[in-house]
Amino acid sequence: MEKAYKNTGYFMLLLVLLVAIGFYQSYFSQFPDFKENTTALSHSRVAMFDHFHAALASIWILFLIGQPLLIRYRRFKIHRLTGKISYLVFPLLILSFIVLIVRILHAEHPILAYMPLSDGILLILFYSLAIYNRKNTPKHMRYMIGTATVFFGPTFGRIGNHILGLQPHVTQNLHYAIIYAILIGVILIDKKHGKNFKPYIIIGFAWIINQFLFNVLL
Repeated sequence: MEKAYKNTGYFMLLLVLLVAIGFYQSYFSQFPDFKENTTALSHSRVAMFDHFHAALASIWILFLIGQPLLIRYRRFKIHRLTGKISYLVFPLLILSFIVLIVRILHAEHPILAYMPLSDGILLILFYSLAIYNRKNTPKHMRYMIGTATVFFGPTFGRIGNHILGLQPHVTQNLHYAIIYAILIGVILIDKKHGKNFKPYIIIGFAWIINQFLFNVLL
């Protein structure tokens, strides 16, 4: 593993903290009854589907934490096995996005389906690029980091609304700004070490399109 990325798995642990904070009010605080209305886009009660979606998203975050750690500690066989497991988990994760999209389309504000739709498209794009470059470890790793950026949206959306009291548009555009800051940071690190940072340019361009469409449609 590249020296500059040896602690990537540990940094990914921040996602666990952010998810715990962001989803505490609408999900974790309701354990084990889950009887209250959520503040999800569909404004419905927590259902079995929500647990299915949460479980798959959690598994993916565990992948993002575990895979770079397995590489760091040279557990290559387990890393490859986990990668093969992701071939099953990823389609199920995308399926959970599709169910969420359908549910929102039947809710009060169907245009809000853009949020999970765009997240699902970005996940498919970044993961597909990661798998396509699976034999090119530097590119593969960077596109997998790209999949991690997708999980910032739902997390920061709830932190902005529930904790900081920000308006949805302000929260969402702040989320884009944070992603751009992260991408600029890793690009500067790659540039300093003479590494290929083009995957981050592609990831950033995809997010710019996402932000443009968000501000036009919503």
